[in-house]
Amino acid sequence: MSLTVYGATLSPFVRKVRLLLAEKGLGYQLEIIAPFSQPDWFFEISPLGRIPGFKDGDLALADSGVIAQYIEEQYPQTARLYGSTPAERARIHWLEKYADYELAPLATFCVFRNRALNPTMGKPCNEDAVQEALTAQLPKHFDYLEKTLDGADYFVGNRLSMADLAFASQLINMQHGGEQVDASRWPGLAALQARLCGRDSIKGVLPDECSLLEKLLARAQAPA
Repeated sequence: MSLTVYGATLSPFVRKVRLLLAEKGLGYQLEIIAPFSQPDWFFEISPLGRIPGFKDGDLALADSGVIAQYIEEQYPQTARLYGSTPAERARIHWLEKYADYELAPLATFCVFRNRALNPTMGKPCNEDAVQEALTAQLPKHFDYLEKTLDGADYFVGNRLSMADLAFASQLINMQHGGEQVDASRWPGLAALQARLCGRDSIKGVLPDECSLLEKLLARAQAPA
């Protein structure tokens, strides 16, 4: 077994795959590839140039959802994170996609990009866009997810699944942008995120992410 993840540590999609591997106890190598200006050889792994890319021996895959599904099926002897019945698998896939396609544009590509990433590149923060995401767009998604959680510890089957890891991956980027789920309004989601951030898989990646952001910001603020 020779597993390699290609991508940037602050990408929620790269993080999602890394968390899955950690939860399943699978070792891997991380090769840093930026989400832009990738080397030509990377397009042989990810034809659209998007991260993460992934290799298991000679097999190359792209797209975090495809990669995660492959890992789940190829290594069934480890923790199962896509449920045990067709209904559970369907719900988990739905919630994973919900996080990837509905939360990501707001939590990552708006809040995180403006508040955390832009300053590291000397770019201004569009705080109006951030406030629009926080007050007008994210609440409806959090309302839906709070209702879906329905007081349980985890989204599906009351046990950890990829639905939870996908949710946490986006919320971590929002946290990097200085925002948390409002526990008074969405107590279940706030408790879920705290529970997930207490897991060894997430504690294994967060310190390096925070250190990287600090280094990038210091570099951007250093005198020319």
